[in-house]
Amino acid sequence: MSAEHVSELKKWVAELVRQGGGEESVRLNRVADLVSKNFNVQPHEVAVMVITPDDRFLRFVLPPMLREVGQIPLTSTNALAARTVRERRPEVINHFASVPHSSVFEAVPIAEEQRSEAIQKIMSAPVVHDRKVWGVIQVSRKGRSAAEAGPDFTHGQLRELKAIGDILSPLLSPTPVEAK
Repeated sequence: MSAEHVSELKKWVAELVRQGGGEESVRLNRVADLVSKNFNVQPHEVAVMVITPDDRFLRFVLPPMLREVGQIPLTSTNALAARTVRERRPEVINHFASVPHSSVFEAVPIAEEQRSEAIQKIMSAPVVHDRKVWGVIQVSRKGRSAAEAGPDFTHGQLRELKAIGDILSPLLSPTPVEAK
């Protein structure tokens, strides 16, 4: 992530924490914009999920169209996001379409009259604060084929995504704390 994007993201998170966060959808739209530009993907290809208060599920906060669709059980064996939480480690999969996974969320339309395409490539990183996982951030590339989806994600980009998750952690923890 460029130094400029990192600086802007840190300022944005710090300001939101100071203001008390505001409405969840409003505070995360700018995050989706910055992250999508950094990885050259569409804003709807950036997903942020938080762990529910009962520590049993992940619920989407980004993209907006997935907020009301459902939740992912942390016990799921086919959900990359659940595995990311359990194993507390980032992961990149550049052949995601061929990996067994639940495609329920992929079927949700992006906009009113536009079907979503399959996720071909994905990166997933835990959002950790004070040694506790609060959620997951994922960036995907969608398309009809892997080639159409764009270039593979790199391990350097995965490290960037993990750093972004660290920056976002004060915003996603149930009790926002002063950002560093």
